[in-house]
Amino acid sequence: MKPAVTVRDLRKSYGEREAVRGVSFAVSRGEVFGLLGANGAGKTTTLECLLGLRQPDAGTLELAGVDLRRHPGESRRKIGAVLQATLLPERITVREAVRLFAALYPNPVPAAELLERFGLAAMVNARFEGLSGGERQRLALALAFVGRPDVLVLDEPTAGLDPVVRASLHTEIRRARADGCAVVLSTHYLEEAEALCDRIAILAGGRILAEGVPQALLARVEERHRVELESTASIPGAWLQEVPDLEEGEVSGSRLTAYTRHPSEAVIALTQRMQAGGAGLVSLQVRRVSLEEAFLRLTAGEAVPTEERP
Repeated sequence: MKPAVTVRDLRKSYGEREAVRGVSFAVSRGEVFGLLGANGAGKTTTLECLLGLRQPDAGTLELAGVDLRRHPGESRRKIGAVLQATLLPERITVREAVRLFAALYPNPVPAAELLERFGLAAMVNARFEGLSGGERQRLALALAFVGRPDVLVLDEPTAGLDPVVRASLHTEIRRARADGCAVVLSTHYLEEAEALCDRIAILAGGRILAEGVPQALLARVEERHRVELESTASIPGAWLQEVPDLEEGEVSGSRLTAYTRHPSEAVIALTQRMQAGGAGLVSLQVRRVSLEEAFLRLTAGEAVPTEERP
């Protein structure tokens, strides 16, 4: 079976600045694929090319086997999208917006079902100009689902939303995946990517630096743990060099933060040194490096050009 989404060697420049430099990935049905990267990394340009909003300079874009560049009309009928900002006529009501979009598809989801599903039933007569940011995003998601899409493209859909609205959008994304929809998601929230995505790709400077399932990506960076320790007495800075299982870190008064590939050995060595010095343990935390730390290490030193879109 062909992937729901295929992107091969995608390239896009704005003048002399190359915003996307040979990006390639594929997404299967029933999979959430995340694009992570700093501002200007190439995420939005990649998604805009996938949606047909930007004409790429080179590369292949396919949706369910259909070439988007050769057959844009056919492929776009398979996509639903939520962009960073949703703009509709200010005076249009929620009901009118849903009915308008439904008229564009041969077999739309019934308007009443969408309104109920996305928590919009109580505001069907509200005009777009009076909706809050969260309500606008819920409406945008309803409009993205109205045509029963095979592919859902979400460009930072939860940016600026409160935790309650964000959680409800997460529920809908998981539902889309369960229904067999392929979801391509860009986000700045690394914890969101860990919670939602089956696979992620980290972009910097217009290219993919790493791709894989979140836990495999963490292992690819390094199988390291972060040790945070607080003692009842001041901790000598020399411990960072003297304890063989510690690789790097810092000491501030009675607190030590360091990284290790051997957490058990490092903790034993540290506690033995405290006991030998007559100090007590106030707190100790050991955890595997987070996706955020992996992201920062992977992109360290990368030149990240600004996307200068006309």
